[in-house]
Amino acid sequence: MTRRTLLLASFATPALAAAASPRIRVAQLGTEHAHASGKMQALRSLTDLYEVVGVAGKQENSAAYAGLPWLDEQDLLHDKNLPLLAIETRIEDSCGKALKALRAGKNIHLDKPGALAHAEFLAMRREAERLGLTVQMGYMLRYNPAFQLLFQATREGWLGDILEIDASIGKLADIGTRKNIAALAGGGMFELACHVIDAAVTLLGKPRTVHAISTPTRDDGVKDNQLAVLEYAHATATIRCNHSDPFGGPHRRFAVVGTQGAMEIVPLESGRATLTLSRALGGYKKGTQTLELQVPKGRYDEEFIDFAKVLRGEKKLAWDASHDITVHETVLRAAGIWQS
Repeated sequence: MTRRTLLLASFATPALAAAASPRIRVAQLGTEHAHASGKMQALRSLTDLYEVVGVAGKQENSAAYAGLPWLDEQDLLHDKNLPLLAIETRIEDSCGKALKALRAGKNIHLDKPGALAHAEFLAMRREAERLGLTVQMGYMLRYNPAFQLLFQATREGWLGDILEIDASIGKLADIGTRKNIAALAGGGMFELACHVIDAAVTLLGKPRTVHAISTPTRDDGVKDNQLAVLEYAHATATIRCNHSDPFGGPHRRFAVVGTQGAMEIVPLESGRATLTLSRALGGYKKGTQTLELQVPKGRYDEEFIDFAKVLRGEKKLAWDASHDITVHETVLRAAGIWQS
């Protein structure tokens, strides 16, 4: 099965590709996103690739920021020698901040899901294209080795035509997390399940129809138990998001069935997978095999390693604007909201 979204790309900016400095100067804008401290830890650990100049936003006591200067947002935007900003604000603010950064000439790493309203996300993503700048979305499964293998298997036709995807992502949300997702119209499907929706769209593209179901476990107004069904011409994808699952981590899974094979990844980020092939392909035998793929110690290291290659002009980013726009629209539909 071929997918043109697997994958077109944005080009690196020529000025950065030609830069003499061996390291890319980067700063973080915002600290409120759930992944903010982890992203900073990743950037600071990659000392051969990045020079972290500081952070702007609400000051945190996290060790991830220890010793870093706290800077003003305007100073970051006006720094001509700062080609990259990691946007880690609240979701409500993230897209607006990204647009300002782009208009200041910055490439951006924008954490998921990118915006509350699709029109805002669409405008930002198209502006990046117009300016020739790169946007990397922070979907955490893209660089996981098991998902990388799944993308390869699909791209090269090992599984034949995909018929079904069955994905689940959840956890037992504490009071603070429930409060946070209650503030979002799309609940957990919007805030968390966007990761697996990104993977499903990578494999199958834009669904022709999306059905959203919400069956909350409590009467507090929190969308904590959701299901979305994505319909395609010859396939369906079911996406579950459950924030009341006491064993949510171990239950997280992504399973694909095709006409010539199947692959299941469980738990999602473990690197453990089962691959079944109707014939030997890609160095894998006919039949079913259990895989234990090595997962990098740093959860976000690989995305920033890849981004450095893109920014230096060594490769293209594997997820383009069209893909990101489709993902954002699909996430909103799957979450039972649609803002155009």
